[in-house]
Amino acid sequence: MNIKYKINTPISVDQFLSLLEQSSLGERRPVEDRDCIAGMIANSNLLVSAWDQEQLVGAARCLTDFHYVCYLSDLAVAASHQEQGIGRQLQKVAQQQLGPRCKLLLVSAPAANSYYEQLGYEEQPRCWVRQPGDLIV
Repeated sequence: MNIKYKINTPISVDQFLSLLEQSSLGERRPVEDRDCIAGMIANSNLLVSAWDQEQLVGAARCLTDFHYVCYLSDLAVAASHQEQGIGRQLQKVAQQQLGPRCKLLLVSAPAANSYYEQLGYEEQPRCWVRQPGDLIV
């Protein structure tokens, strides 16, 4: 299999939705809300994609300043292409776009904790979330 990795190549809402649904990430993303998915894609400033010919089989969607911090908000690999190193390579290519002081941050699904640990990520106890509609008063 010859996987091609691309940086900031446009992907459609349908391609991204299909990838989310082919991975476990679709369970935790608003796949029923096309406008939200479109905004997620359009407002990412670093998107590394993996392609098996014309099929999108993986994506690392990031928000970053390229110098201090990069938030890896989505890492998805189609189930048919998992355990082939695609997720690792997506992260490597993303990291290669960042400055030498830039750190990667992510929020892991509980089932993926061991995956990130084996890649050398350091678990941190601090993460705070404010849900939509829960306004700061």
